[in-house]
Amino acid sequence: MKRQILVASFLALIATEGLSNAQGGKGIQVISSEKEKKVDVFYDGKLFTSYIYPADLEKPVLYPLYSAKGTVVTRGFPRDPRAGERVDHPHHVGMWFNYGNVNGLDFWNNSYAIPAGKKPGYGSIRHQAILEVTSGRDVGVLKVKTHWMDFKGKVLIVEESTFRFTGDETLRRIDRTTTLTAQAEKVVFKDDKEGMLGMRVDRAFEEPASKPEVFTDANGNVTSVPSLNNDGVNGTYRNSAGLEKGAVWGTRGDWVKLSATKGGEPITIAMLDHKQNVGYPAHWHARGYGLFAVNNLGAKVYNAGEAEACHTLEPGKSLTFKHRILVKSGAVLSDDEMNKEFQTFNQ
Repeated sequence: MKRQILVASFLALIATEGLSNAQGGKGIQVISSEKEKKVDVFYDGKLFTSYIYPADLEKPVLYPLYSAKGTVVTRGFPRDPRAGERVDHPHHVGMWFNYGNVNGLDFWNNSYAIPAGKKPGYGSIRHQAILEVTSGRDVGVLKVKTHWMDFKGKVLIVEESTFRFTGDETLRRIDRTTTLTAQAEKVVFKDDKEGMLGMRVDRAFEEPASKPEVFTDANGNVTSVPSLNNDGVNGTYRNSAGLEKGAVWGTRGDWVKLSATKGGEPITIAMLDHKQNVGYPAHWHARGYGLFAVNNLGAKVYNAGEAEACHTLEPGKSLTFKHRILVKSGAVLSDDEMNKEFQTFNQ
């Protein structure tokens, strides 16, 4: 415990000294503030994203995310609501990593909106420690430790995730490596559509909708998604097989990109799977209303013709996932560029 306190104090001191140099600095600055429960990531002095872990969230997230030109690409609700955006699915905050059925617990849908009487059916992911904060001219690194726990605080999984930040004047890139280790009891990930690496995008990246929709999660919770004004809404999904828009949902693929123009700026958000991941090529939980996610553990829930998936971790055993996230400013990433990124990521 004393060692953890000393490490935390040291990281806080580094953060305090680094903040004065973040604005206007060159390279990639990764700056921790334990007091504010966040880690900011700057590219050449411009904020790209923050890893935040406040007590009122049921999991740590990257929030918000910006393009290289400073355009926000994630939804504001529920933390910072913006005019004209949807206010559904309050558990969709920034970018996150979790799953909908872990030993019968729902980690995906947990939020402040779940009634107290239903909370025991949900799991939470709690930040434990920052293991590494490294800034550099070309690469920034953040490594964190979290606990996946039940309603009573029993730890089912210890997670260690490393975020590697790279890019250039128009591109922001995140390579996320997440290792999940089962603790005292066996952990079972059952076939579920609610997973795994997901983000909720800004209204501009949604697909224009002409009618309201209603979604029901595995616990019977109903969320209504109304049809809103479509001004400026122009998002288009495209996957590695050439499928577009709604046809992407539930399919398998190496990558999916989501392109739109916001404020006159063409922007592409993309996610890439990795060949070493279980379930590769993953299914894509990509919804037109702004949920963009890749799911390596769901199968039959997306395609009735597939065998039901069930992945088990015995105590002490681990499972590692690798994903790449891109935010390209000023141009739409072509299929050739996406394929090159995929090949480079898988080297």
